[in-house]
Amino acid sequence: MGKITYKKLKGSQNMRQRLLLATLKSTPILIEVIHADDTLPGLRPHEISLLHLFEKLTDDCVVEINETGTKLKYKPGIIVGGSNLVHDCGVSRAIGYFLEPLILLGFFARKTLAIILTGITNDSKDPSVDTFRSTTFPMLKHFGVPSEGLKLEIKSRGVSPHGGGEVHLTIPTVQHLRATMWTDEGMVKRIRGEAFTTRVSPQLGNEMIYAARGIFNRLLPDVYIASDYRKRLEAGSGNSPGYGISLVAETTSGCCISADTTVSYGEKQKILKARTRKS
Repeated sequence: MGKITYKKLKGSQNMRQRLLLATLKSTPILIEVIHADDTLPGLRPHEISLLHLFEKLTDDCVVEINETGTKLKYKPGIIVGGSNLVHDCGVSRAIGYFLEPLILLGFFARKTLAIILTGITNDSKDPSVDTFRSTTFPMLKHFGVPSEGLKLEIKSRGVSPHGGGEVHLTIPTVQHLRATMWTDEGMVKRIRGEAFTTRVSPQLGNEMIYAARGIFNRLLPDVYIASDYRKRLEAGSGNSPGYGISLVAETTSGCCISADTTVSYGEKQKILKARTRKS
């Protein structure tokens, strides 16, 4: 076996894109100076978790990290996919952080991908799992991805800081993707959405729906926002209290425009502590 030639990169920017493209192109990469100037240098917990996820989906993948975590050697393997896979995404980033590269890897796997992801389903930093289900999946049809077998089920909702969410993802394999010229955004014809609460009063969800409808009904009548209220742990409420809403506007050209937001009590406490320190 000959010597492996690594493509050299520097910095921590675009870490997901670098790992994803290296895997799809079977190109070994060497990344140096990863968060080297930070107070805590080296790979972050969510970046290490992403590497573990790539290892689960591929065969013969090799990952080498130096002692300080500032240098990474990544030799991608063959994308296998498979079923009955489970991955804990942790609580430093939401599940949406992992879904973006995971979906693309699943398309080019040898087998249909079926995986359970646990962690934070909704937060203010990453796209929510609702956005992937209501916006990303419908838009993928324009690129030749069949809707049959493409599925995302939310078994449990989890918000920061302690997560506790669980989603079941199924991604079919595709032979090729279709190039699409899509420049016409179109006019909004309907708005759909879902408000959720976990371990808090469902009244908060009702108030969000009422306020959102009060704004959107001034523009168009076709507005429907569903509710997903989970108060008890056995009902899939996760480990932290919080609430939020996810909205998607469907246009006449088949475009989907999404927006979502989440409020968790852990985040509120962090903001209050930061303000107290400043004062």
